[in-house]
Amino acid sequence: MQTNSNDNIETMYYALADPQDITRAGLMYVLSQMEGTETVPAEDKTELIEHLKQHPDAVVVVDYTLFDINDIDELLILCQRFPLVHWVVFSFDLTSDFVRQLMAVSQQFSILLKESPLSEIRECLVYAARGHRFICQRMTEILLAATMAPVEEEVQLTKTETEILKDIALGLTTREIAERRFSSFHTVNTHRKNIFRKIGVNNVHEATKYALRAGLVDTAEYYI
Repeated sequence: MQTNSNDNIETMYYALADPQDITRAGLMYVLSQMEGTETVPAEDKTELIEHLKQHPDAVVVVDYTLFDINDIDELLILCQRFPLVHWVVFSFDLTSDFVRQLMAVSQQFSILLKESPLSEIRECLVYAARGHRFICQRMTEILLAATMAPVEEEVQLTKTETEILKDIALGLTTREIAERRFSSFHTVNTHRKNIFRKIGVNNVHEATKYALRAGLVDTAEYYI
């Protein structure tokens, strides 16, 4: 946060680490309605780090499942490197185990699902600027349900989901998988989300590790 010497208005910087243009545009619109805010887009991890060097107390809104961050360990390293940054993890699907790990490590993480209503998104952005943790209502319900859940069921992937998971582990993009299967991008992306939810992962790196452990991909095929 920096103070404008002309009018003594403090400026809070928000770094938008989300590769989806529509999401960034929506967040920029919401933030433009909040006094004393400035937004900067981050296309990848390198650009994000450069922004944080200039604004070490910024708020980072990051789509963990889509952005250029390999796994939770890398995210936690960034958190340690920039201890004044508040992180808003803003994604479609996040597992309860992943969220618990973040909550246990630092108060600097807020959790917001993209299905959250606009009022909740605004509230989270304000909380983050004040350095307070915010957990959206839907994720709170998921965490409570997981606490009360019985023994975890064995993961059951369909034949199509298994094939797509293998392609993901072999480094194919969603578009490449769609072309190979003669399917639409939307169809494969929906399968991808369902696979991640079923196996309890949040990004391609974690899905690949799962596929290797499950023997779906031979290490000789794995070339990522």
